[in-house]
Amino acid sequence: MDLDHETYARWLDRMVRVAFVLTTAAFAVYFFGVLPAYVPLDTLPSLWRLPLAQYLERSGAPVGWAWLPLAGRADYLNLAAVALFALMTLVCYLRVIPLLPRLQMAFALAQVLVLLAAMSGLV
Repeated sequence: MDLDHETYARWLDRMVRVAFVLTTAAFAVYFFGVLPAYVPLDTLPSLWRLPLAQYLERSGAPVGWAWLPLAGRADYLNLAAVALFALMTLVCYLRVIPLLPRLQMAFALAQVLVLLAAMSGLV
């Protein structure tokens, strides 16, 4: 196996393990009420059946990246933990880019730019 493949796999393996532990911990914090939730757990069943616009109106839930300042609330801490899984490809690409031949490096950089553009919400 090539060094870039081994490095990507090693980083991905470590990140999955860390993200799994953090996601489990965030769920425990939410489930056991260690931190207050932005949307109280007992009101969720009545909100889940609503169309999105009504859910957002009644819950006051943010859209887009506006949830980030709420990461200290139990429910949004879970979202932050799950978001770690979405960042894994980006982080692993950034780690292996210096190990790649020029053409593959260009493709990997292009993929990083696409991921960043998608994350920005501009596209």
